[in-house]
Amino acid sequence: MPINRTNRNNAPRVVTAKACHFCTNGIDDLDYREVKTMQRFLSSYAKILPRKKTGICTKHQRMLAQAVKRARFMALIPYTTR
Repeated sequence: MPINRTNRNNAPRVVTAKACHFCTNGIDDLDYREVKTMQRFLSSYAKILPRKKTGICTKHQRMLAQAVKRARFMALIPYTTR
């Protein structure tokens, strides 16, 4: 269901809700060894992107954060790139 909002010029724009990547693909648990999947949700500075930007649901965002933290500890993903 689109949400109507206005920008600075009072021109209407339509914002649609993003579908959760994990819910749509039927992924129930995220393993810390799946680095390719997790890198999709990291910024260029290796920071975890927020839900609003990625469209992940709350449940899977928490699972993603935990998996990224474990992968960082195991040196599969860097803590920072710069």
